[in-house]
Amino acid sequence: MSILLGIDTGGTYTDAVLVEQKSGNVLAEAKALTTRDDLSRGITGAIDAVFKKMVTGTNPLGSEDVAMVGLSTTLATNAIAEGYGARVCLLLIGYDQDLMLRQGFNREIPTDDIVYIKGGHDLLGNEIMPLDIEAAKQAIVSRRDKVEAFAISGYFATRNTSHELKLRRLVHTLTDLPVTCGSDLTTRLNAVKRASTVVLNARLIPLLQELIRKVRHTLEELEITAPLMVVRGDGSLVKAEWAMQRPIETILSGPAASAVGAWHLSGSPHVWAVDMGGTTTDIVKLHDGKPSLNKEGAQIAGRRTMVEAVDVHTVGLGGDSHVSIGPDGQLILGPRRVLPLCLAAIEFPGIEEELRRQVSKKLQQEAIGQFAVPWRKPNCTIPSELLNLLDRIHAGPLPLCGGDIKEDWIILRRIERLEDLCLVQRAGFTPTDALHVLGRLHHWNTRTSRLGAELLGSRLKLGPEEFSELVVEKVSQRVAKEIVTKVLGDERSFPEWQNEPTATELLHRALGQKQGSELECELRLTQPIVAIGAPAKAYMPSVARMLRTELIIPPHAHVANAVGAIMGSVVQKVTVLITPIEGGSKFRLHMPDGIYDFDTLEESISYAEKVIPKHLESLAKDAGAEQIEITMSRNDRTTKTKLTWLQDIHLDTQISFTAVGRPISAKK
Repeated sequence: MSILLGIDTGGTYTDAVLVEQKSGNVLAEAKALTTRDDLSRGITGAIDAVFKKMVTGTNPLGSEDVAMVGLSTTLATNAIAEGYGARVCLLLIGYDQDLMLRQGFNREIPTDDIVYIKGGHDLLGNEIMPLDIEAAKQAIVSRRDKVEAFAISGYFATRNTSHELKLRRLVHTLTDLPVTCGSDLTTRLNAVKRASTVVLNARLIPLLQELIRKVRHTLEELEITAPLMVVRGDGSLVKAEWAMQRPIETILSGPAASAVGAWHLSGSPHVWAVDMGGTTTDIVKLHDGKPSLNKEGAQIAGRRTMVEAVDVHTVGLGGDSHVSIGPDGQLILGPRRVLPLCLAAIEFPGIEEELRRQVSKKLQQEAIGQFAVPWRKPNCTIPSELLNLLDRIHAGPLPLCGGDIKEDWIILRRIERLEDLCLVQRAGFTPTDALHVLGRLHHWNTRTSRLGAELLGSRLKLGPEEFSELVVEKVSQRVAKEIVTKVLGDERSFPEWQNEPTATELLHRALGQKQGSELECELRLTQPIVAIGAPAKAYMPSVARMLRTELIIPPHAHVANAVGAIMGSVVQKVTVLITPIEGGSKFRLHMPDGIYDFDTLEESISYAEKVIPKHLESLAKDAGAEQIEITMSRNDRTTKTKLTWLQDIHLDTQISFTAVGRPISAKK
């Protein structure tokens, strides 16, 4: 029997599944805690656990039966969101340096090392200035020992790639460092955004190379020799070698895998996929079994890229969201992710004793039930006051409330700085703890969860069970509200609830948050919800009731992301543009390798139809595809002008080629 191994690294858990290749049935599943300081450790734990289940089963399978491995990773998304990555030099060809500085465009570029090289093209692809090869050589040589990657973006390079390609060859000649061109990633105009995207890609290359190297090492130790594929942000798969050159395309890999997994496990093509994990809840619309894509480009932490990825509405709400009480007595959910008390107490037994002390003293401070626990040791120099505090935390969990409020305030600020450096993490009460109190989860230390609920509940004059029920209710209401937000955003614009009091009132009544009013209203979601993720069964039935829609929780919903990591196809696209030149007497074809001029539009199209499919098939094979099918679509843009008669004016023609293939596997 041939099997597929799917791996998903989420914010809280790393999941692994084994799926029968022929039937698509899930054979085994396992989870391990995600190790954010080194993702490979969590991956190793999950793979080990899932194979142990197969060894002890009635039909044991081994590593030799694995035909393909699929990996969904949060690495690219987290790196962009948290602002870390490799040192990159950006070579800009033909950009106006004064304009970039005057308009502040340089602030949108995620590197300070920017070199302006003379050259570039105009809108039609005509060279406006020769490429300054000597200046480029000097810049590359002076930086090759100081940076980890190069990024190249040429002005209007999407209309003529020749200068970018020359510069890339020069970098390869003078260095052994990775290099990315903007035209590799997009054919759309927007010089600043394209430059930003290519820098982000270059920053990620060493990071993803290191992760894949570690994953391969893990697979080799387990004697798994099958091809390794990686999930892209649109849900398709590519070979690991391809992903290492274009890691930016793996942003939103997790939500994309969850959408594909939701479709595969439910078999429902037209649904809302809601993936509730430990850190976030992701909402994606599926049409014909495919996730909706954001044509404008994925946006991460305020940075808009030019990478077409799944159109996901992500909310900082999950099983590990921090539950706290605001100054006005309001229950606050997230967006901070913390270590659940029930889990923290397993590794740090002193937490339970400290919680008992806080309960006995009836503490009412804002930070009750919260602890700073060690995450990892520093790999850089930090101020002495932070280092002393870090040593104190490594000696044992540090309660964030005590007798001296002033001292607590200072410590809290310093702990926040250590959290920003990923040196410590916070433990506190979460929805996961609430489910432990209510007996709906039994994974870890329920006593600790109950103590946390008693502490926080006392501030609202509620017992542990009442408080935990309130948490579960508020989580469900929040998820329902975010689904409404996503639907409205897709159809019109995202509502700003804080600025729309009447709309907010109606929403509260529809979701049951306001009782006893003489005015009632209802909402009905017309498409079913497919709920996946570990907490789905606890919260989503209530969400479906609020929105009066069908709820589907498929088998293996809690590992749907890992299933989605091996169920996608390999997809590659190439789009070419044909523009009229010389008053419409000739036509220019903008190709990946340069520009070509023809006497007629038909000749231009015929040449593209002859050359691009072969090029695209080669790309698809490089990306790991077999049994490739290629389709083409054409879009002519025209406008009408009225002189003495109504006349159509041809603006341009866009031809899009798409190759779709099965991921190559070790066993047929």
